[in-house]
Amino acid sequence: MEWRLADAKNKFSEVVNRAISEGPQRVLRRDDAVVIMDEREYDRLTGERPSFKRFLLDAPDMSDLDLARQRDPMRESGL
Repeated sequence: MEWRLADAKNKFSEVVNRAISEGPQRVLRRDDAVVIMDEREYDRLTGERPSFKRFLLDAPDMSDLDLARQRDPMRESGL
C-alpha cells in the first residue's frame, strides 16, 4: 500500500501494523519514497552474505584444471 508522508505520520502505528500483517508499505514524499517492512522479511531479502575471503575459500577445488598454454601455430587471419 502507498501512503503520503503526512498520512503515514498521523497513522504510523497503522502503517507498522500493516507492514507486519500485509507486507511492505511505501511512504511517498514528493519525488522520494521509502519502504517500511517487517524485520523478518528484510532479513530474508538481505540474508547473511559471506565475505569475499570466505567465498574464495569455499570455491570448488580446481587443482586438476589444465591451464597450460597450447603451442599450436597461429592461424592465418587473411587481413
